[in-house]
Amino acid sequence: MPDTLTTALPVTLSDIEAAARVLEGQIVRTPMHHSRTLSAITGADVWVKFENLQFTAAFKERGALNRLSHLTEAQRKAGVIAASAGNHSQGVIPATIVMPRTTPFSKVEQTRSHGARIVLHGLSFDEAKTEADNICQREGLTFIHPFDDPHVIAGQGTIALEMLAEKPDFDTLVVPIGGGGLIAGMAIAARGINPDIRIVGVETSMYPAMLAELEGREVKVGGATIAEGIAVREVGRLPLKVARYLVDEILLVEEEQLEQAITLFVNVEKTIAEGAGAAGLAALLAHPDKFRGQKVGLVLCGGNIDTRLLASVLTRALVREKRLASIRIIGDDRPGLLALVSKIIGDNGANIMEVAHNRLALDVPAKGAEFDILIETRDAQHTQDVIDALTAEGYP
Repeated sequence: MPDTLTTALPVTLSDIEAAARVLEGQIVRTPMHHSRTLSAITGADVWVKFENLQFTAAFKERGALNRLSHLTEAQRKAGVIAASAGNHSQGVIPATIVMPRTTPFSKVEQTRSHGARIVLHGLSFDEAKTEADNICQREGLTFIHPFDDPHVIAGQGTIALEMLAEKPDFDTLVVPIGGGGLIAGMAIAARGINPDIRIVGVETSMYPAMLAELEGREVKVGGATIAEGIAVREVGRLPLKVARYLVDEILLVEEEQLEQAITLFVNVEKTIAEGAGAAGLAALLAHPDKFRGQKVGLVLCGGNIDTRLLASVLTRALVREKRLASIRIIGDDRPGLLALVSKIIGDNGANIMEVAHNRLALDVPAKGAEFDILIETRDAQHTQDVIDALTAEGYP
């Protein structure tokens, strides 16, 4: 990295190496594994850094711990405060944490269980941040910013140090972007080690804040995204400066691709990713031509997802793949009809999950009945085979 560029950035490679020394023995040096199956699916040579295996199930404690290590004695005694969508808060406790009311229950409870004072305020990170600033002023606390702080950026950059220490020949690193602290730190570290490495950021299409800033457009964000960890309305000023110099491209992903990525991590890697944590893989699914044939490093940056939401995502994947299908049959309302239909479905290897029996629908004859049957099959072709078998037996 040219000296002129190094001096223009808020954090240096030396700062990140110093942060690594601070963090040594205090956090998990998370594993990075090659994924043969994800490589086959995406066409890239995919390596995954499992930051969801940190104690807090997210990378955030790297930056938070490095920042806390630079507090003065007076600041330590007074206490700290943070605003967070969930993961940063678990890295700075004990503290006062202001979280949006929309924060997943699992993140709130995990943070509270560590002894933090929780304040739920607003519907977004930005509203929580405003309330945290107010409390900070009233109570004389030190605010620990989740991304717009040089010590936090340096701590997050240690991920790239670890990745490149294991595999120095990466072509590309794909990094989720919320406020920008993660990609800023990783870009500085990676480009400091290998100036030719490509840095690609990922944002959800509902919150393209960094992309809009870099393109000089008005930032328009909003919506209920599954990736609440990167649902930020305004990126940090320091990360934005780094991105202008070091980030090669920012890609947007849709909710369906985030769901597919979460599902693949469960089914292929047997690991849990929250929406933000799966954003890197979602980018490979959404834009395969940009990565095909390259050695790509992904950061699975967090695994804090509500179990109810995870169950919904996995069930929706079954529907999307037509392994769960609802079929409607209209027939005579005679004894044994459902048993006959069930036998056909069973004989063809499908499993009946639910049955709804409706005699009152006006589009059904008075002597008829309507059955809505939810079946589970192996795949879309198996579902079609069951439907064909029912049709052949005279059940429309």
